[in-house]
Amino acid sequence: MNFTDVRQQVEERPKIQMAPLIDIVFLLLIFFMSTSIFYQLETEIDITVPTAEHASETRRAPGEIIINVRRDGTIVVNQRQLEIYELREMLERISQLYKGQPVIIRADKKTYHENVVEILDICAGADIWNISFATMSEEDM
Repeated sequence: MNFTDVRQQVEERPKIQMAPLIDIVFLLLIFFMSTSIFYQLETEIDITVPTAEHASETRRAPGEIIINVRRDGTIVVNQRQLEIYELREMLERISQLYKGQPVIIRADKKTYHENVVEILDICAGADIWNISFATMSEEDM
C-alpha cells in the first residue's frame, strides 16, 4: 500500500483559474461602457422636459427612436441635428421597414407647441402611431 499518494491527493486544493475570470471581468466592463455610451447618445443633456403630476417610468421598447426637440426648435436624433425634411424621410423609411415603430418625443418645456405638432404631423404622415412624450415626475425635480 502506498500512503504517500493518498496524502498528496488530500493536500491538493482546488485552484481558481485566473484567465477565464479576467475575460469575464473585461466583458462586463465593455458591456457597461457601451450601454452608458448608447444611453448618452439617445438623450440630449441640455433639454429640460416638462414635469407631470402622474409621470411614471416605462419600460424601454427595443429599437425605439428618441426625437429631441431643443428650446429653439432644432431636432436632434442620435446626436445628429436634422432638418424637418430629413426627419420626414427617416421616419418614412423606418415605418416601411418596421411596422408599429415606437417613437419618444423629448421636447424642452420651453419649446413652442408648433414644433411638437409639426413632429406629430410627420409621424402621422409616416404611419407611426406608437408615440410617447418624455416627462419627469415632480418628485424628481
